[in-house]
Amino acid sequence: MIMYVGIFLLQLTGSLQGVIIPDVNKEPGAEQKFKEIGNAYEVLSDDEKRSIYDKYGAAGLRGAGTGMGDYGNPFDIFESLFEGMGGMGGMGGMGGARAGRNRPMQGDDESYNLVLNFKDAIFGVEKEIEITRLESCGTCDGSGAKPGTTPSKCNTCGGQGQVVSSARTPLGVFQQVMTCSTCGGTGESSTPCNTCGGDGRARKTKRISLKVPAGVDSGSRLRVRSEGNAGRRGGPPGDLYVFIEVVSDPVLKRDGTNILYTCKVSYFDAILGTTMKVPTVDGMVDLRIPAGTQPGTTLVMAKKGVPCLGKPNARGDQLVRVQVEIPKRLSGEEKKLIEELSNLSKLKTANSRR
Repeated sequence: MIMYVGIFLLQLTGSLQGVIIPDVNKEPGAEQKFKEIGNAYEVLSDDEKRSIYDKYGAAGLRGAGTGMGDYGNPFDIFESLFEGMGGMGGMGGMGGARAGRNRPMQGDDESYNLVLNFKDAIFGVEKEIEITRLESCGTCDGSGAKPGTTPSKCNTCGGQGQVVSSARTPLGVFQQVMTCSTCGGTGESSTPCNTCGGDGRARKTKRISLKVPAGVDSGSRLRVRSEGNAGRRGGPPGDLYVFIEVVSDPVLKRDGTNILYTCKVSYFDAILGTTMKVPTVDGMVDLRIPAGTQPGTTLVMAKKGVPCLGKPNARGDQLVRVQVEIPKRLSGEEKKLIEELSNLSKLKTANSRR
């Protein structure tokens, strides 16, 4: 099936005059692109959906269930087909594209890497961090124009935001509509602000207080709303994403919400049992080693682990692995006593078999 973009452009404009019509039939993914064009046409030809786009942009279209997916701007779908040919400049006079360029735009998100020590990550902490971001320029109030000056109509495009170039071919005169490179499609020109260079935003440093919840770990990400870069033309700011890195503890190891620890006990204490102090995130705590504890046994210290992220009242456990130390050398008296113990054990075993 031959797919011509011109079918939709004809429906949109009532004429193919002024439009270059590419054949995308042989391109990879042509069928998917054809569907995207159909979705774009549905938006542009429907007054209600077109109104949603004009007010809220691509996000409004997705919220309205138009099927636009991630390819949110209906003009971008058509313009992507004309890459390498100078673009279509907002579909040549259909309106809406220029308005889209003048519409307030949300600012980009910013990121910050925060390093925490082991216990701060487990119990949470409040940190004051310093971030650098784009804020609305105080000199021009975000307009991008030098104070005291007034924007004027762009001389290149006459205020249309678009320029048209024509080419005569054996098939007739083809016109190509492109975004005005002088004004960037706004239709206006102004003297740029000396502070921000016409961007309307300037990079500044700010200190903010950040509350880190209990239970975060390396790889955790915190979102601080509206602390990202300021938007263009009065648009809302982006968000700040804080990425967590936790410095490991030399003694206690973390496994999810559990804490792992290995304790060493003498073979006497393993046989007879004992109570010893072990480190936990709450400090030193007594741990009972039951008599007859075998090497490699894991003892559970309930609720001595990491608070669950988002549920600080729920905690994991501390798992203590018992490592029994066997001496490599014994004194003569120690050896004699162990031999007597061994003989008693053999006698007991023999008696139990009778």
